[in-house]
Amino acid sequence: MLLLPLSLLLGMLTSCNDYETYGDKKEKERKAIRQLLSDSAFVVINEEQFHAQGNITNVDKREFVYMENSGVYMQIVDKGCGTSFQDGETSDLLVRFLERCLLDTSYVYNITNPYDVDIMNVSRTGNTFTASFISGAWVSTYGSGNVPSGLLVPLSYINVGRPRSENDRIAKVRLIVPHSQGHSMASSYVYPYYYEITFMRKTDL
Repeated sequence: MLLLPLSLLLGMLTSCNDYETYGDKKEKERKAIRQLLSDSAFVVINEEQFHAQGNITNVDKREFVYMENSGVYMQIVDKGCGTSFQDGETSDLLVRFLERCLLDTSYVYNITNPYDVDIMNVSRTGNTFTASFISGAWVSTYGSGNVPSGLLVPLSYINVGRPRSENDRIAKVRLIVPHSQGHSMASSYVYPYYYEITFMRKTDL
């Protein structure tokens, strides 16, 4: 019978205890999301209430709607001016965003410099949106233009026009995106992310 040194046995036991299963990572993700909701005093409403309110969230009440199919939490800060994205349409949008990982200290953003803006090419077919970043901070950071499905959830509920008067505002949303709806890093590490995003058409219709 092979006898292993005690130090090696202890090291093996420690390694086993340190190993995180996918289930462990998902639970850590859920805790991080719950912590953000609690710390920020966000109020979660369901889709039925969201639709009854005219597909808007009450920002004064700090409402976020939980989207059952995707697991994304969404707050529509401003529905925006102009028109919604139409079926069969393909267009470029100007996108500014702040991205914060809820399980580490990493940030990605393009909101400080007025000349830094990401360009996102978006297409709609029926109720399905597909998109890719053409240029900007997202491509520079992730080396890919792939837009995670979680970031496309708001496009069904906002307008994406360009301001024509002092009272016109561009669409702004806040999102909490689970790893299953996030980019490749989110999926790989089972990390949830918080976003603040604005959308505006690149050119007028």
